[in-house]
Amino acid sequence: MVLKAKKKYRLAFAVSFIMLFGIGCAETSKESNTKTDRIIFKEKRWYNQRQYDMGKQIFTENCSQCHGNVGQGLVENWKTRNPDGSFPPPPLNGTAHTWHHSTEVLIETIENGGIPLGGSMPGFKEVLTVEEKLAVVAYIQNLWDDETYEKWLKINN
Repeated sequence: MVLKAKKKYRLAFAVSFIMLFGIGCAETSKESNTKTDRIIFKEKRWYNQRQYDMGKQIFTENCSQCHGNVGQGLVENWKTRNPDGSFPPPPLNGTAHTWHHSTEVLIETIENGGIPLGGSMPGFKEVLTVEEKLAVVAYIQNLWDDETYEKWLKINN
């Protein structure tokens, strides 16, 4: 059932994405997916290896097209609006504002998408389970260096 929903979502996402951005994220295909293989699981964080592995797979399948294979973003100035008035997808690797947000806010953004925040990311509320959304947050936080993760801990404890 989840697989059918994912297939339906991918088709709907692809169509809406093309309509909204045209070729906005097309540059991603030039980047090799092998970069994600260089990311290693960071121990002594709130998540475990299984959550990281699940998050990596889900991120690769659903998020990397717009946020980059290792969350680096696809445009240099992600704070500048697109011609349609929306903001480009921000980097999620700790170089943008993602680390300022609690786990709850990150999950809420995954669920509701980025449209309420001025972006164009669709919501994944009906596509991903709570466990899968939490795994995506784990993977994203694993992209952060230790200093950024420690700042996040201080803000969110």
